[in-house]
Amino acid sequence: MKRSEINEIIRKGEKFFAKQQFLLPPFAKWSPDEWRKKGRECSDIIRQQLGWDITDFGSGNFHKQGLFLFTVRNGTLDELKKADGKIYAEKIMIVEEQQVTPTHFHFQKMEDIINRGGGNLLIRIWNSTDNGELAETDVVLYLDGVKHTFKAGETIRLAPGESVCLRQRIYHRFWGEKGAGTVLVGEVSRVNDDNIDNRFYDKVGRFPEIEEDEEPLYLLMKDYKKYCNPELFTNK
Repeated sequence: MKRSEINEIIRKGEKFFAKQQFLLPPFAKWSPDEWRKKGRECSDIIRQQLGWDITDFGSGNFHKQGLFLFTVRNGTLDELKKADGKIYAEKIMIVEEQQVTPTHFHFQKMEDIINRGGGNLLIRIWNSTDNGELAETDVVLYLDGVKHTFKAGETIRLAPGESVCLRQRIYHRFWGEKGAGTVLVGEVSRVNDDNIDNRFYDKVGRFPEIEEDEEPLYLLMKDYKKYCNPELFTNK
């Protein structure tokens, strides 16, 4: 993806957040120059992989196959091992009409996917087999606390305000319903680590290669190591 495209996607996303009255934390607006001046007091933002995350999954066509994410809060896998660890995460996402997030599951993360507003979110679901294939068995899920049974490959429709709980190893693929509008999607989950916890059914690239044709508007989560003060990456 070109940096200019990412910057424009973020600008458009900010307008949609404002329309939906969803406010981001202060660090969302820090410029690359501001990030360079930050010290170890901000290291948790780095360690917990917070911030902007724009991906086309290697498709070359973000609006057809892509996702806009911002990680608002998160723990770490080490925190999961502690009795008093920070074991939860929250993301906010923007899903366009017919914009597909490819079929995948998570090894350790259980998540609630929530339609926070806008259009309808469509989610196609399968169980996974022991060797990572799409199972043909029924899928049992809870939608807003109510138990439902779905056929393998069935599509769930979440209207604004509705949610579904996805357990580990449940394959899911989602997109915005055609004609219903862009969707504001929330995610509340266990600790999230996108570097190791995703299993995509088809081969995709989780993080894009970026062509730097202009300066970043804001840093993506994957930009931190390139732009930030090295102090942020130490444990001292």
